[in-house]
Amino acid sequence: MTIPTAGLRTSRLTRHLVLLAVLTACFAWAFWPTLADLARTWNSNPQYSHGYLVPAFAGLLLWLRRDRLDRAALGSSWWGVPVLALGLALRLVGAYKYFHWFEMVSLLPCILGLWLVAGGWAAFRWAWPALFFLAFMIPLPYRTEIALAAPLQRFATVTSTFIMQTLGLPALSEGNVIRLNDVEIGIVEACSGLRMLVVFFALSTGVALLIRRPLVDRLLIVASAIPIALISNIIRITATGILHEMVDSATANAFFHDFAGWLMMPLALGLVGIELKILSRLFIDRPPTVPRGLRVPPATRRVPAATARRPRQQQTPKNSTPVPARPGQTV
Repeated sequence: MTIPTAGLRTSRLTRHLVLLAVLTACFAWAFWPTLADLARTWNSNPQYSHGYLVPAFAGLLLWLRRDRLDRAALGSSWWGVPVLALGLALRLVGAYKYFHWFEMVSLLPCILGLWLVAGGWAAFRWAWPALFFLAFMIPLPYRTEIALAAPLQRFATVTSTFIMQTLGLPALSEGNVIRLNDVEIGIVEACSGLRMLVVFFALSTGVALLIRRPLVDRLLIVASAIPIALISNIIRITATGILHEMVDSATANAFFHDFAGWLMMPLALGLVGIELKILSRLFIDRPPTVPRGLRVPPATRRVPAATARRPRQQQTPKNSTPVPARPGQTV
């Protein structure tokens, strides 16, 4: 008695799903304090409030790539054990040295190791974009934030002041403060653009994973997160200065702290769309070439223009009898 192939594949997939569910439950129990701290960071720090969307988008990527899962090739891989051991080692070092970021980042190798143990390389080839995208839910180390915030603050202050002066506004920068007549616009750490940089990196990576473009286009989309974040933050500060000068301070402050934050995401998507248009004009895909020695089917052969336009002449059959001409008619 033979088991049908479809039933065998279904039973194998069910077995791996059960194994993945058991490993996920153990993982959630072991990392529950770290997951709770991560959720508190998403709630309290506006710079990482997008963290809730990262797992949801990773699940969307898995669903969109469901046709690439080779169910027949599913199987456990022992390569997941050293990867899992690496994640546990990071967690132990973070707990022993009180380095909280190590505990958070240890989530990624542990998830990858459990995935390899449960599904093997076939499951990894299917889910690798979603697994690596989970890195955007981990906050940056504190020293990295401080090291990036100061240059971004200075760049935003100097560039926004220069644009306001170009537009005819009496703007003057002193440190990280822009003086505009009697108004002071302070470019604090929250306004440095680091938050936009982190969010736009996640956004650009998500767009690069969803679109069907060559690898060069996708890499350019991801790298463009830096100029898009800088441009968006400069537009935000410059628009605030214009509102201070043209309208009033209350409207400018409301725009700077409330409305502009919601406006930056559509602006970034618009800039990414413009970039995709430019890339489609700059890089043109080559048409497929026919290898030497390969005959082209007659249906796909191109007919020369002279032959195609030549009218078809009506030929007289060889055995046909000529019709006699009527009087007054020339043949």
